[in-house]
Amino acid sequence: MTIDGLDVRLISLLAAEPRVGILEASRRLGVARGTVQARLDRMVENGVITGFGPDIDPAALGYRVTAFVTLQIRQIAGHDPVSGLLAAIPEVLEVHTITGGDDMLCRVVARSNADLQRVIDLIVDVEGVMRTSSVIALDTPVAYRVLPLVADTPRHTAS
Repeated sequence: MTIDGLDVRLISLLAAEPRVGILEASRRLGVARGTVQARLDRMVENGVITGFGPDIDPAALGYRVTAFVTLQIRQIAGHDPVSGLLAAIPEVLEVHTITGGDDMLCRVVARSNADLQRVIDLIVDVEGVMRTSSVIALDTPVAYRVLPLVADTPRHTAS
C-alpha cells in the first residue's frame, strides 16, 4: 500500500495525540471528516495501522529490567508450538524467529536481575527449548519508533 503526505500527517497526529477524535483531526488537518475516516479505515484494512491502544511502559509497572533472550529450539515440530508456549509467559513481550546460529529472539522484562533468572527459567522449561542466551539492556537511547519510517515512505513510493 502506498501512503501520501496526508496519511503521514494523520498518522503523526494520532501518534502525538492518540485520543484526538476524527472531527478534531479533520479540523487540524484541514480536510473533511469523511476523508479522515476513509483514510483511517483504508490504513487499518491494509494493516498499516495495527492498533489504537495505549502504549505501556513496563518500568512504570515495576518491570525495570529488559533483556533479549535468544533460543535454540528442537526443530522437529517447528517454531509454532514453542511460540505458543512462550506467549503464555506474561513477561515475554515479543518473540521473533531469526536467522543465524539461534532460532528465536525474545524481548522480556523482569522486576530485577534475580527476577530475570525466574523468567529465563520459565523459558528454559518450555518444551522444545534446548538452550538460551541473554543480554540485559542497560538503556534505550532510541526507543521503538516508526514515525521517521512513515514520514520517509512517500518519498520512496512516489516514483
